[in-house]
Amino acid sequence: MSAGNPFPEDTEDTQTTIMRATFDALVEYGYAGLTIDRIDEFFPKSKSLLYHHYDGKDELLLDFLSRMIDNREASIDHEMAGDARDRLDRWLDAAVTPELAGEELGFVRALVELRAQAAHDHRYREQFTRSDQLFRGWLADIIAEGIDEGVFRDVDPQQVASTIHVLAGGVMAERVTNDDPHVADVRAELDAYVEARLLAE
Repeated sequence: MSAGNPFPEDTEDTQTTIMRATFDALVEYGYAGLTIDRIDEFFPKSKSLLYHHYDGKDELLLDFLSRMIDNREASIDHEMAGDARDRLDRWLDAAVTPELAGEELGFVRALVELRAQAAHDHRYREQFTRSDQLFRGWLADIIAEGIDEGVFRDVDPQQVASTIHVLAGGVMAERVTNDDPHVADVRAELDAYVEARLLAE
């Protein structure tokens, strides 16, 4: 079972149990290898419940993505401690960490596969658009507060947030599609960008 699974293990709620099983199956098999039968490997209840709630894999995954975004949005309020610079550094540490454990890497690989579906499926595109708006907005809020605190220069928060977000997304994709991802190099340049573009003198 994935240590990073955000859905609680001890629950009587069938939908939450399905989401937990979906997370673990994605880590194990990725999008391409995912089937309802493979989700059932991690689902402690009757497989008929999976078909009762969902017509197929994509319907289940779209609900899974929506719930993941909702969970992430709900957790943001709990991650606001510290000044803007500290919060930005924590975001960069999480998004552009040099190494990922096997289970974390498996889930990032699955997310990249899911995002690829958005190129031709508007339902996936809607979910990833919502996710991107959430993270860009969160970053922009941090930058705007840093400007108010005098920690950051008077920049366009949305523009800088969009730049950082796209770079972090590129790291995520390269990490799982390239045998030699230069994550540390990108992080070093991001730190240099923050210092040159953001930090107040």
